[in-house]
Amino acid sequence: MTQAGRQGSPRNGSGRNSSGRNPSQGAPGGFRGAAGKRNAGFGGGDRPHKAPKPREERFVDPDEAPAGQPARGASDWKPAAAPSSRKPAARKPGAKKAPGTPGALKPKPRTGKPGAAASRAFGSERFGQNLGPVRKPSRKRGPRGDVPQSELHDADGIRLQKVMAQAGVASRRVCEEMIAEGRVEVDGQVVTELGVRVDPKTAVIHVDGLRIQLDENLVYMVFNKPKGVVSTMEDPDGRPCISDFVRNNHGERLFHVGRLDVATEGLLLLTNDGELANRLTHPSYEVPKTYLVQVRGPFPQGIGAQLKEGVELEDGFASVDSFKLVDSTPGHVLIEVVLHSGKNRIVRRLFDAVGFPVLRLVRVKVGPIGLGDQRQGSIRNLGKQEVGHLLASVGL
Repeated sequence: MTQAGRQGSPRNGSGRNSSGRNPSQGAPGGFRGAAGKRNAGFGGGDRPHKAPKPREERFVDPDEAPAGQPARGASDWKPAAAPSSRKPAARKPGAKKAPGTPGALKPKPRTGKPGAAASRAFGSERFGQNLGPVRKPSRKRGPRGDVPQSELHDADGIRLQKVMAQAGVASRRVCEEMIAEGRVEVDGQVVTELGVRVDPKTAVIHVDGLRIQLDENLVYMVFNKPKGVVSTMEDPDGRPCISDFVRNNHGERLFHVGRLDVATEGLLLLTNDGELANRLTHPSYEVPKTYLVQVRGPFPQGIGAQLKEGVELEDGFASVDSFKLVDSTPGHVLIEVVLHSGKNRIVRRLFDAVGFPVLRLVRVKVGPIGLGDQRQGSIRNLGKQEVGHLLASVGL
């Protein structure tokens, strides 16, 4: 090595590099590289390097196998597998029972399977919220042979799988699989034949209990109403109303489902589907509505139970379906209540009756539809999956 090379080497007779720093002090600028750390850990580099001793491999005679293993050649001999602590599948309780019977083993869910999302109705839809399976009691239906599928066939109609694909349920191939698996109903009857034709204008189609809306003229929207907006389309006094927010969003004439008073914020459904609006507001369908209520604290125990048991108001007896304390700060309490009553100002009157006037009230959910992170004053269209859940919640 030349003189210049020895001066530039980080390891010399004094244990210092050419800049006068010990390698354990790091490189200039405060950066401590990997070399500085190794040198510091191994004593500054003065100790000579020793190569590790090679491992001695135990000799194995290929004609001699361990106990319990048959003698084999060198190419096919493998050590005995370590004993597993897991029970064989045949030894597990319920292994010999037929799937679906009480006590039988449950199949493991498949994860990462290609096309798993597409096998659900509207599974590939990126618009709207994914609400999962339909939460409603299964409809009572007789055996499949009670009503011949030929009676559902309309010779002048369109093939069922094509109608489903055009509605955005899934690809036509996946729709054919749904029909063959018995997951599709037409007018309340399960259809398993791929050749069935239907009239999209009159047929009522469900997939996994989810109603498919085939009328493209129907509109379903969610409005996050701010405080101070009147729940009407027109106001003679000139106050802000719903039409001020809808006019620039959609040309279709809409009407709101239910009302919120001027001081109440939150979710309002807008649609031109009259049948759906009537069912959502009718007391017999008991559509739940979720509110966030802010009152002054502290909130004593027992008030929630009193609200669930019921309170006598000027127009009758009223109660909440559920009561949950969400948050508590000095002087304020945030409460979530769920009720299905549609009486005027019912939440405010209930809390007034128990001595805790409402400071702020926000409706965050109607049936299966929630606000999520939608900003105030904005309007969004419901996804097809959300529409199906909303229709199913009132028996449509």
